[in-house]
Formats: sequence, C-alpha cells, structure tokens
Amino acid sequence: MPFASLWCRGVDGLRAPRVRVEAHLEPGVPQFMLVGLPDTEVREARDRVRAAIRNSGFEFPMGRIIVNLAPADLPKESGRYDLPIALGILAASGQLSAQALSVPFREYEFAGELSLSGDLQPIHGAFAMALFSRQEAASETEKPARFVLPKESADEAALAEAGEALGAKSLLEVCAWLAGKGELLPAKAKSAGTLPVFPDMADIKGQSQARRVLEIAAAGGHSLLMFGPPGSGKSMLAARLPGLMPPLDDAAARESAAVLSLAGRFDPAQFRVRPYRAPHATASAVALVGGGSPPRPGEISLATQGVLFLDEFPEFDRKVLESLREPLERGQIHIARAARHATFPARFQLVAAMNPCPCGWQGHPNGRCRCSPDRVERYRSRISGPILDRMDLLIEVPALPAETLAQAGGGESSARVRARVAAAVARQQARQGVENARLGPENIERHAAMRPEAATLMTQAAARLNLTARSWHRVIKVARTIADLAESVGIEKKHLAEALQYRRPFIGSP
Repeated sequence: MPFASLWCRGVDGLRAPRVRVEAHLEPGVPQFMLVGLPDTEVREARDRVRAAIRNSGFEFPMGRIIVNLAPADLPKESGRYDLPIALGILAASGQLSAQALSVPFREYEFAGELSLSGDLQPIHGAFAMALFSRQEAASETEKPARFVLPKESADEAALAEAGEALGAKSLLEVCAWLAGKGELLPAKAKSAGTLPVFPDMADIKGQSQARRVLEIAAAGGHSLLMFGPPGSGKSMLAARLPGLMPPLDDAAARESAAVLSLAGRFDPAQFRVRPYRAPHATASAVALVGGGSPPRPGEISLATQGVLFLDEFPEFDRKVLESLREPLERGQIHIARAARHATFPARFQLVAAMNPCPCGWQGHPNGRCRCSPDRVERYRSRISGPILDRMDLLIEVPALPAETLAQAGGGESSARVRARVAAAVARQQARQGVENARLGPENIERHAAMRPEAATLMTQAAARLNLTARSWHRVIKVARTIADLAESVGIEKKHLAEALQYRRPFIGSP
C-alpha cells in the first residue's frame, strides 16, 4: 500500500519539536482523515490541500487517505502542515517520485500554508522554528535542519542563522525542485542597515529631572513610574526611551524575534530593534501576561528586550497589575493550563504613567482639582505596595509653565544621550555581563560596592524611609547605574543620594 513520510515542525510555547507527517493511501470509499491531535485550522487543511493539488495540475487520489501527524500527544495548530501534507499525498499516490523524499531530501523540513490556487502563504513562528532547530543541533552536536518554506517565511528564518532556508512561492515550485526540474534559492539574512527613527528627546521642553531619570532608566534597564497632571509629557517621555537604548545584541535580538514571530508580528527589517508595546488600560490579564489554548505570548513577552509602557496605570484592573509581580522578578512567565504548559521570556522594561488623582489636576496651579482625600486615596491604592516596591524609579512630571512652552528649541538630542547610555551599558557588560537592573542579590556586593560614606548614608536612609530588602537592593542598583554614567569605579555618596531621591515615598499625602 502506498506510503510516504516527511518532516515538519510544530510549536509548543517557544519550543518547535519535529513532527513526522505520514500519508497512507488504500482502496475504499473516498475519505480524507487527519489524525494526530489536529485542531480546527489543521483539520481544514483537507479542503485547502485538495484544491491546491488540483489547481496545481495534479490529480487528487481517490480512495481512503490517512494522514498522521506524529507524535500524537502534541497538539497541532495553524496551517503550517498544508505543504508537507500535500507533498506526502502526492508521493504516496505516485505523482511525486518516491525517491524525491529520500536522502538527501530527508534532511529538509517542510512548512507552509497553501491557498486554494496552490500558492504558499507565510506562516507564524518561522524564526522560532529555525532558532529552536539551531539550539537543538547545538545541544546534540548535529547540523541544524534545512527548511523549505514560503518565501517570506524563509527570509525570516534566515535571520536565525541556523540551517539553510529555501523559499518557494507555490506547491508546484516545490514539486519541481524535488523532481530535479527546478531550483529553490536559499534565503539570505537581511535586516535593517540603519538605526530606526524614534521620536527625539530634543522635542521635550523643560522637564530636566524627567530627562535625567529617563537616561538612567535607559542605561541600567530600570523600571520607572511617572506621575503628573494631563499634558505634562509623560507619554512623550516614554515613547523616547527606546531611542536612547543601544541596538540589541545577537542573542537578545533572537529572543525578541522568536516571540514576535510566534505572534505573527515579526518584521525582518526591525531585527535588533527594541520592541515598544503600549497596551490599553482595558487589556485583560491574558492579553497582558499571555494564555489561551494553546498558550500564546502576551504583551509582557512581546515586549521582551524592549519597553512595556502602561499609561493610566491605576486604570488597569488590579488583578492584571498583580500578575506582573512574578515576571518583573524572574524575567519569564510560566503559563499552566489543564492540558498545556508553556514558558515565555518576559525580560521587559516597565514604564508606567499615572495622574496624581482621579481628575488629574491635584497640585496644578489652575486649582481645578475637586477630588476629596478619600477619592484620591482610593485611586492611589489601586496600585499595591508590592508593585510599587518593584519600581526602581518614581518621579513627578510637573506641568510646564507657558514661558517654558513658548521657548524656541528643546534640550539635548537623543543621539547625544544615546552615546552616554551606550558607554554605560558597555561598562556593565564588561564588568558583570548583564545590565544593572538584572543583578542578583548575590552579585550586588561584588559589582556594586559602595564607598564607606555612601554605605553610612544608605543605612541611615533605609531606617528613615523604612526600605524593604527589595528596595534596598534596587536603590543600590540605580546608584550603580548613576556611577556608570559618571564613569566612576565605585558608588560614591552623591550617586547614592541621587538614587534615594528617586525612591521617595510614593506621592506624599493626599
């Protein structure tokens, strides 16, 4: 009985395990069965594959067709299996030579969604597939897999610098290549050759303290909470943070690209560009941290190696904000469902903004605020103490007077600030291999040593401000970043004093 098999890859979180696609034909009442735990998208492949085979000039075989996707306990989703299913049926029915899927073609893995005309459509997760293949091969000292993918997906997979990725436009093109009558060209890694255009810091007028804090946050990867009245520039400042940070290195860029690829939001032209995510305050916990069935990455994972900006911070549901506590500490999120578990990276830099009161005008010179102390207290209490304790920098962004707004020109450009930030980041990488915000408690004393007078000030401030152990460490890490910007070997008293200034009690009394 005719039989054919070839390889594809599934998706399980950030893993991309190999899937064996087996096609078996036998006489009987015409029937097309898909087994191996396929979801709705995969089961619909029966109609797409049938139409694509016929519209590509082949005959769809009569009789009973069984396609097995192994292993059977791995849920299969998306249209990535269309191409290997079609090739398996063609080989099993004799329309594609049995030798076509033998060595050396067994070294290749096939993936691609078919249109009814037989054209190949791009798939989600091509970069993640290639990256996992590379990691898998490195652990087993083997060569990475070779891929045959839709052209757009092959360009994406090539950036992983794993095995060869061949791009094809249609089912017919792949069949011609397998039969030795055509050629598929390897995709070449192409990414942006110039820095992306971010909003410039020169657009910001006044706000000298906020500009300074933004530079510190960019240099050390620190979390930041800004509070102030509407229109004071909080959103403008947050949007300029990615432009102050150096481009991602290869390892960080691959981690970010893998997550974005799974969500279908990866643009090869944006490789090594830090992501900037700004979900609305109505976002659910699943949208923010990930979830669903199968588990999918949320905003905190899509912002990996980049910035997550949460405007109107207290307007987010309290349970949504509390779900940020673990990933802020661990840099990853583990999603557990009844049948599926998945772990996604969540190494994001949190930047949040809020108003001082429900109406937003408390403390403003116009005197428009009419919020009672109880309303102000309820508003601020929407942000719990544990969340505030995880913020490295807390600053006020006051309203600007008309005279400042009327002045011509702004402050320093992003390019000048970025040069200082890049130098500070280079010092951190040379000293400890990670940014200061990621220093563990066990490494703080080694890499963030304080001068004796700074240590004395820290002890006094901790007692006066009732700092928790977490706050103690975060103040020291911010001071270490300030020292790096000042090109200082150790943390001096002035560096620590500035760091403590950004750790003042939340907003003061209502």
